[in-house]
Amino acid sequence: MSIDVKALGKVAVLMGGTSAERQISLMSGTGVLAALQSQGVDAHAFDPAERELVELKHEGFARCFIALHGRHGEDGSVQGALELLGIPYTGSGVMASAIAMDKVMTKRVWIAEGLPTPRYVWLAPEQRSRERIRTVPDDLGLPLIVKPPREGSSIGISKVVGYSQMQGAVELAAKYDADVLCEEFIEGDEVTCPVLGQGTSARALPVIRIMAPASAYDYQNKYFTDDVKYQCPSGLPAAEEEEIQRIVVQAYRTLGCRGWGRADLMIRRSDRKAFLLEMNTSPGMTTHSLVPMSAKAAGLSYEALCVQILADAGLDATRASAA
Repeated sequence: MSIDVKALGKVAVLMGGTSAERQISLMSGTGVLAALQSQGVDAHAFDPAERELVELKHEGFARCFIALHGRHGEDGSVQGALELLGIPYTGSGVMASAIAMDKVMTKRVWIAEGLPTPRYVWLAPEQRSRERIRTVPDDLGLPLIVKPPREGSSIGISKVVGYSQMQGAVELAAKYDADVLCEEFIEGDEVTCPVLGQGTSARALPVIRIMAPASAYDYQNKYFTDDVKYQCPSGLPAAEEEEIQRIVVQAYRTLGCRGWGRADLMIRRSDRKAFLLEMNTSPGMTTHSLVPMSAKAAGLSYEALCVQILADAGLDATRASAA
């Protein structure tokens, strides 16, 4: 299906922003901007940290490609502002973005729908006495993962292997979020799987297997080294890959996602069961990013991927009235 790029109008690529992931967003946005321009799209960079969003309306932008990551870009905030301005945007709407940004709320929805996700303990500020923190491993076992529930890019995450590490891990996560999420550690293969589309037309792209040095798939290795190895095609048995894709599409639709997204999962080594970790509603689009890698394996170039995502831009209000 060919897309008339001229019909897309004047496009703002939203990048930068104010979250802890600003640097990654600038990298993603720069790549997207160049890709769209190379395809003849009238695309321009726009940093909400430096300009008021209302300028989008004043300057006649017809749609936005959201390349923002983290808070105020991926959490429903900018989506809500664009709804009020009446400017179609890429990716999920207000509710799905807000839920997916909060890993605890995401887990609650998935668990309610019978989808597999690791067991967890949520520590609100008033629940973080030393005594309570020390007992978390009794609930989840060791090792376990401690992270801020509303950050991405592995920011503020710790793997805890002993009781003595709990306090420091919780204090680190609390620097980034008022709440702290403690999660059962799933020993096994780390994989990720992107999704494109909406509703019954949503389809999963090929699964990517992630092999990090000493399992250190952290912020530095994700974006600034070539030490992490990726397999796409994943090399997993066909039935296993298909089951992961099925779970991911169900998880995506359950949250009400649209446009595009990417789910991260762990496959438990002992029984090969897949567990959902999180859903990214504004995934990275850097040279190290995974959605472009998966799309390429499916025969979709980086440039074509960017144009397709942009062409699917919409508004919650429009979709609701169409329904």
